[in-house]
Amino acid sequence: MVDEGTANCVDILIAILLPPLGVFLKFGCSVEFWVCLVLTVLGYVPGILYAVYAITREM
Repeated sequence: MVDEGTANCVDILIAILLPPLGVFLKFGCSVEFWVCLVLTVLGYVPGILYAVYAITREM
């Protein structure tokens, strides 16, 4: 069984490499994904920052 900490680490790594993909895997095609996609198109670093924030925040 996969530890939640490990899954979170993998999610963050994916979010750093391809920010919209990391957000899509966690939230699907929701508002978070579209915001991340727009931020990534405008600038790669804002997309990364938002993706890591969206994945790690508590819901």
